[in-house]
Order: sequence, then C-alpha cells, then structure tokens
Amino acid sequence: MTIVPPSSSVPNHSIARNTVVAIILFLFAHLALLAGLTTPDKFYFDEVHYVPAARQMLEPVMPTPMLNPMHPPLAKQLIALSILTFGDVPLGWRYPAALFGALAIVAMYLCGLALFRAQGPAVASALLAFFNQMLFVQSRIAMLDIFALTFGLFGIAAFMHGFRQPRPQRCFAAAGLACGLSSACKWSGLFTLATCIVIVALIRLMQNWRTQFADGDARDWYRPELWPDFKLLHFVVCFVIIPAVAYFATFVPVFGWSVPDILEAQRRIFSDNATTAIASHTYMSLWPSWPFLVRPVWYLFDKVGDDRIAAVVLLGNPLILWPALLALAIALRDWIVLRRADVFLILAFYLGPYLAWAAQPRQLAFLYYYLPSATIASLALVYALRRGNNPRWLLWAFVAAGFVSFAAMLPISAALVGTSMQTFNRLMLFQSWI
Repeated sequence: MTIVPPSSSVPNHSIARNTVVAIILFLFAHLALLAGLTTPDKFYFDEVHYVPAARQMLEPVMPTPMLNPMHPPLAKQLIALSILTFGDVPLGWRYPAALFGALAIVAMYLCGLALFRAQGPAVASALLAFFNQMLFVQSRIAMLDIFALTFGLFGIAAFMHGFRQPRPQRCFAAAGLACGLSSACKWSGLFTLATCIVIVALIRLMQNWRTQFADGDARDWYRPELWPDFKLLHFVVCFVIIPAVAYFATFVPVFGWSVPDILEAQRRIFSDNATTAIASHTYMSLWPSWPFLVRPVWYLFDKVGDDRIAAVVLLGNPLILWPALLALAIALRDWIVLRRADVFLILAFYLGPYLAWAAQPRQLAFLYYYLPSATIASLALVYALRRGNNPRWLLWAFVAAGFVSFAAMLPISAALVGTSMQTFNRLMLFQSWI
C-alpha cells in the first residue's frame, strides 16, 4: 500500500491561494444557503423557541420570565443582532444561520488543509460536508446547532493544525477560544473541548510513562518528543481559562456583572439539560441509530396545492453518510495498524462529540445531535478515497455522486422547492422515515 508522505514533505500552498479558495467556498455556500431562505414566512419547528428568546434580548430591560433559559445566550444574541439589522422578518431570523453555515464550510476546508496538506482534498472535504444535507438544512433555520457546529469546527481546525507543531500554544489557544464560543451557543460544544482535553491528556500521560513505539516515525499519532515546550500552565490557559472567559463573557450582556445571576443561569441550564423527566417526541431517536439515519426529523410539512407540499426534513444524505461508516472503519484499521496521526484526529473528533451522548441521562434526543460527527465524517471519506493506489478521479467522482444525491433531496430539504406527493413517496425509502 502506498503511504502518503508525512506532512513535512508535502509542499504548502501559499496563504494567499488558500485565502482565495476559502473565499470562493464561502461565497458558493452563502449564496446557495440564501436561496429561498425566507420560505416559509412563518416559524417552523424550534424557531418558535429561539426567535422569541432573541426578540426578548432586544428589550431595553430583560423581561421576566426569561424565555429559553435552558441554553446559553450567544446564538440567540446573534439572531437578535440580525433581527435588529434586517427586521423581525424571516430573513432577520434565519440569516445568521446561513452565514454560519457558509463559515462552517470554510472551517471544514481548514480542517482538510490541516490533515491532508493539499488543497484538492481540503476542497473535497468542504463540499462533502455541504452535500451531506444535514448542514444545509440546519443552516436555513433559526436554531442553535449550526452556530455551535461552526465555532466547534474552527476549534477543531486550529487543534489539528497545532497538533503537528512543536509549539502548539497559539493554535491550542485558538481552539480553546472557539470551543468556548461553541459552548456559549449550546452546551454540546463542550464535547469538542473535552475531546481536545482528552487527546492532550492522553499524550502527556503516555509521555510520562515513557511510552515508545518500537519502529516509531514522524507519521505516528503519538511521539515521545511531541510538544516539548507545552507545559501544564499552557494547558490550563488554552483549555480552561480561555474557554471559560469566552463562555462567561456572553452572559454579561444578559445579566450584567452579577455573579450570582450568572451562576444561577448555569444551574438552570444543567437542570434543564440533565433531567430525564422529559416527554417523548414523535421524531426522537437514540444515539446508536444516528449513523444509520433510521429516524429523521420533519421540520416542516405543509400542503400548498392540490398535489403540492412544502417539506423540510433533516435526514442526511445516505449516499454520503452510509459510505462514511465504511470509511471510518478503514480509518480505525489504519490507526491501529499504521498509527497514523491524521486518522487518529479524524476518529477522535468523530467519536468524541458522538459517544458523549451515550453518557447523557436525558432520553429525548434527535438526529440533528449527530450533526458535528456527520460533518467530520467527510474527512474520513476523503482519507479513504485517497488511500493507497486509488486513482485521483475516484474522490471527485464520489463528490459528484454526493451532489447528485443532494440535489435529488432538495424537494425535502428546501421549502421553496416544494414537491408532489408522488416524489415525496419515492424519496421516503423506509417506513421509519415518514
């Protein structure tokens, strides 16, 4: 099997060229997400919770009771800023999600650059993330998840870049900042931060044990000489102090400098998210089923004509997310056998935010909780399709197939497109999808 040379031997593209590509990807994603963004012109799904909470933040004095106290304020503050800018209309509600969805594609491009040290695979990673359908749907609704995802992806990109450097302090500090902001949108952002902490702690533990691989080389995910100048103080600053300051700073516009009120807000968030006494939901699903796309979430189903419906379903693109499971298995094999650093990082940031849900006491869960891991799965696909002697065109053929499948799902991904009942029935392959 042909091994991709270590990152140090792969020539880096210029910053200017990467910036141009990132801007192009951003504009492509942003324009695509803006198309038909204001349809429907009413609240749908969880917008009924988050938009009123954002409106409340625009009041001169915060009214009581506070709406939606079970989540941190940053994502709702961003929606409020958009309402202030564009008006209390569908564009104002949803524009921040579209903006952050486009930024998530840029973040995936940066993750691909950090892992593969090549522009083509990085672009393919970003496109597959966009075509996986989940990111598209979440970027067109005023919910919190796309904000947490985007900050988290920038944090992952910074961590992946710093992982290969002898002095990772700046990159790890940027990762901590991004993870703190992700957590300030939704507490699930803590899963990415926890993954970073576990990786660093594991490597330091192995170094303290003086662990060595008999035939170790620069490709290994663990090396005894990794980060020689990264001290405990750096760890605390990067992964505790910076995330905490970023997180708590977002509460100041809501509660002022009242420490008791800010701490009480944390207690309320924990209580509301940790409780098991929550009613069931028609579209709930448990975490083991998410990679298999067993139970989607219908955000909208409106009859708009004699045989026309406007539908939005968060399902995931099966042509991307099912093959991703095989790609992840290949990555796991190569981590065990070849000890590759790139697959180690892919697996860590896929499994960390995913398996964390297994430890949650609450039973009410939905497929969109899988969004961070489903997005990172794109990196596993790119790795597997470039592996060994696979021809270069194979990756781009798969990207093209992913786009075709994404386009075929547009009638149930964008309300503006609409569909007939006949098309709807063709797209619903399984009874559990209805």
